[in-house]
Amino acid sequence: MEPATKTKKQVGLTGNSAVAYAMKQIDPDVCAAYPITPSTQIVEDFSSYYADGKVGTELITVESEHSAMSACIGAAAAGARVMTTTSSQGLALMWEMLYVASGLRLPVVMTVVNRALSAPISIQCDHSDSMGARDSGWIQIYSETVQEAYDNLFQALRVAEDARVLTPAMVCMDGFITSHAIENIALLDDSEVKDFIGEYRPKRSLLDVDNPITLGAMTLQDSYMDFKHEQSKAIAGAKAVVAEVGKEFGERFGRSYGLMECYRLEDAEAVVIVLNSAAGTTKVAIDRLRDKGTKVGLLKPRLFRPFPHEEIASALAGTKAVCVLDRADSMSGFGGPLFSEVRSALYGRKGCPPVIGRIFGLGGRDYTVEHAFGVFGELYDILEKGKVEKPFGYLKP
Repeated sequence: MEPATKTKKQVGLTGNSAVAYAMKQIDPDVCAAYPITPSTQIVEDFSSYYADGKVGTELITVESEHSAMSACIGAAAAGARVMTTTSSQGLALMWEMLYVASGLRLPVVMTVVNRALSAPISIQCDHSDSMGARDSGWIQIYSETVQEAYDNLFQALRVAEDARVLTPAMVCMDGFITSHAIENIALLDDSEVKDFIGEYRPKRSLLDVDNPITLGAMTLQDSYMDFKHEQSKAIAGAKAVVAEVGKEFGERFGRSYGLMECYRLEDAEAVVIVLNSAAGTTKVAIDRLRDKGTKVGLLKPRLFRPFPHEEIASALAGTKAVCVLDRADSMSGFGGPLFSEVRSALYGRKGCPPVIGRIFGLGGRDYTVEHAFGVFGELYDILEKGKVEKPFGYLKP
């Protein structure tokens, strides 16, 4: 049965324009932002909606990204629905305030257009910015396509504002690859968006003088850990809410989302795990190899924080070899962050397949179908030799 939706309009939009349009449809109470490449167009487009009177948002132009997140925190503490966007060095400049937003349980929603961190200076894509913030207490949802980035923004808002969660969330997409690429996407009707996200009714507000609260108070060693424990439980619980909201989105609009996407994984022997736009390239390689009878597949995590370790381990049951591709180097000397998470999720499980990690695409270096062929070739070498000779390293150019 076709979903009960008015969604029929197909338009060509860049990732940045699609996110800005989603923000217009959401019409948040406050948007505080300082534009930075490659997310600049989001702020430019949204400021045009603001100037034309198409949103009732209080748009706050600030002097830095640190100030942007500070303004978001103040507005969210006052009970406003708050959104912003940034990239790379901008996210790094927010570092201090990311922890404040999550520690105060403020459901700010931010689009992160992934870009490499300096030095040397690069404005191209990798995931070192959002991966560097992976332990800051923010939910992280990753987007392969423009359609996903658009859809994910509505879902992230629902999840962050859910009374069971109350945790800030970032929606990530690849800089220039997704942010500036024009794709044909299906837009929701404004009324559908309003009905899906609902009206935000904050649980607490500094402006509610009849019910005074304290935010950001000093704690001592007997209580700080209790606050962190409650915060940790809340973000862990967000996993179930992400799945619940993704299912509801699918029932309403015909595009369902889970914690991950499993592509031709049912009988796969060799599996690649990768985030965001590189998943699309890997799918092309998988289809071509499948045409030759090679049993390969893809697992694309959509949710990275909280990390769906049980679900990923279950999805990989029966596979024979796995390669995790990271578009960031954790500088640990033992692979990238996604590799470490996946390997830990599988460690100690009966029949655990060998897992290797490869760093790729830093600073926007291209990742091609031929590279994917090479990765699958490595996995089949492992199966043939019965051992892993190089558990981690950089993908060859």
